[in-house]
Order: sequence, then C-alpha cells, then structure tokens
Amino acid sequence: MTSLSTIAPILQQQAIELPSWAFGNSGTRFKVFGSPGTPRDPFEKIADAAQVHKHTGLAPKVALHIPWDVVDSYADLRKHAEDHGVGLGTVNSNTFQDDAYKLGSVTHSDPAIRQKAIDHHFRCIDVMDETGSRDLKIWLADGTNYPGQDDIRARQDRLAESLAAIYARLGDDQRMVLEYKFFEPAFYHTDVPDWGTSYAHTVALGEKAYVCLDTGHHAPGTNIEFIVAQLLRLGKLGSFDFNSRFYADDDLIVGAADPFQLFRIIAEVVRGGGLNNPDVAFMLDQCHNIEKKIPGQIRSVLNVQEMTARALLIDREALSAAQAAGDVLGANGILMDAFYTDVRPALAEWRESRGLPADPMAAYAASGYQEKIEADRVGGTQAGWGA
Repeated sequence: MTSLSTIAPILQQQAIELPSWAFGNSGTRFKVFGSPGTPRDPFEKIADAAQVHKHTGLAPKVALHIPWDVVDSYADLRKHAEDHGVGLGTVNSNTFQDDAYKLGSVTHSDPAIRQKAIDHHFRCIDVMDETGSRDLKIWLADGTNYPGQDDIRARQDRLAESLAAIYARLGDDQRMVLEYKFFEPAFYHTDVPDWGTSYAHTVALGEKAYVCLDTGHHAPGTNIEFIVAQLLRLGKLGSFDFNSRFYADDDLIVGAADPFQLFRIIAEVVRGGGLNNPDVAFMLDQCHNIEKKIPGQIRSVLNVQEMTARALLIDREALSAAQAAGDVLGANGILMDAFYTDVRPALAEWRESRGLPADPMAAYAASGYQEKIEADRVGGTQAGWGA
C-alpha cells in the first residue's frame, strides 16, 4: 500500500475554503442560538477563520455571502484578510431573504422582480472585482409548494434567461457555479433540484459555468460519488460544499454522519483528477448550532484531510487488476483496507514536521483565543442568519 510519505506532497497542496457564515449564529427553523464571542461583523469573521488556517494549514481562503458580508470597503476587508494570513474566496449570492422573492427570484413571473434578482448578482460580481474572487456561487430557493401554483416549464425558461444575463456580466477570469438542492424551502418542486438540471443550464451557458455539489443536498440513498465521477468526467464539477446530513439539509460537520461516504466521494475525486485541481474548489458549507464555531471548522477540515489521506492510500494498481479480473471481494477488500487505515498518528507527525500543531483541536483550546473573544466581544449585534 502507498505510504503517507509518498502522498505527503499531495496533501501539502490541499486547500479547503471556509464559509464566513459558519462563524455566525445559526440554528433551526424554530430558533437561532446565540453564543459568547460570536463575530459582529465580517472583519471579526475573517479573524476567526484565520485561526482555523493557523492551526491546520488547510484553510487559506474565506468565502463571503452577500448581503451578510457587506462592508464599506472591500479593499479594506481584503487587506484585513491578508494581514491575518488568509484570502477572500467565493462570493455567494442571496435571493432568499427578501420579501420580493416569496414566489421566486430569477424565475419569478414578474420581470421587475427577476431584474431585481439579476441586479443583486451584478452587485456580487462587483464585489468579486473588488476582492479578486474568481467564483460566483448561486443557490436558489426558487420553486413551488403546490401543483399548478406556477408553470414549471416557464420557470425553467425564465431561469435560463436570467442566468444568461448574469453569466454575460462575468469577467474573463471569473466563473459561475450553480448549486442544486433536492428540496426546501420549496416542497412540491424546486427549480434547480438535481445535478442534471444544474448541468443542463451550465452547459447552455458556456465554459465559465460549472456545477456546485453540496454533499447534503440529496435524497436518502443517493450515490453521491457517482455524481462526482460523472461531473468530473464531463468537466463540469466546479466546487464542493462539504457537510453532513442525517435526514435533510442538516449542514453538520462533514464526515460526522457517514465518514465512509466522505471517503468514497474523495476516492472518486482522486480517481477523476479533481484533487488539488484549480478548477474544483473544496469548500465547507456548515452551520454550528450548538458547538463552538472555530473548533467546529477545525474538526471539519481535519476530517476532509483524513479521508483524503485514506483515499490516496488506495492501491490503485492492485485495485485495477482485481477489477479487471472480476475479483469482486478482492477489489472491495483493497478499498476497505485503505478506509480502515488509521492515518491520524502519521498525520500528527507530519503536521509537526511542517511547524503545525500535532493536534490542532487541542492547540486551539490551549491558545486562549476563544476566551479572549468571549471576553472582548460584548455588545453590538452578533452575526447570524441575515447579518
């Protein structure tokens, strides 16, 4: 089997983008929970995200969400990030928290409301110009709750027209990644419910449009690694939103619900040439409802790193030989050997060799940063959903 020393140069290149909103307050549809030390503005979110990179070396960029991360000067925010050792990444749009979008945004029957949503995306592209961000990520809450509520096909036509207008505004070095979601908040039909719909629209748009795969946005039993393999094969996998789900879009720490699924997904990423590929962005999309935010993000990026290491340990030559020979159990055994390999001690030693803490979780807990922000961040309005 391949050794950790052999795969170390590959692991050293790994980068996982953090979501700014993961550092704010979140909760369920019933309540958003507050917690001491929560950031009150995007600058404090960036400072907290920088702690994750400081302790893991895995998270060099922070994604923004507009309007949650609106500031007077994005040049100042960009410098603030750089001063903390990180950069600004994907810009995420938001057309799901305005009363005007109750019946849809870019798919709405009213041209004025569609234009309002398009204009919001134009503003997001302006932010990208100011921050140097490459990707505009679009997730739409658009859909219907009842049969007959609206014309499903007409909404697809309006979606295509709106996306084309946004796409035309992109700069030469900018991309659009279109996310899909099985359901919620629309319960009868969602306008972008699956990878096939996202793929169809991105193909029609052109070479700067890609699919974003959120690992929590699938029906139970969906073979997500098959979708990963297919999108990589088609050259249209632009980014991941890594999280875990037990029942729906739970947005839990990635690898918490099904570590083996995360392993299988990353195994296909490696097989398809998506690992450390600049065209495929690794990003987290999580909400830390009851746990502390920074340790939650540290745990998440470590889980991705650990499963990446295990996926890289798959003996590909032996696996291909077993597959070609029709050795069903032998091939499965080779895959399982890699999954069951405990890479944690070796990863701890490797981190130390790079000047990083062997145990990032323990190092953060001992750093005193959490106690400091809880003492300092008193007053003001804590960041959270909608802020």
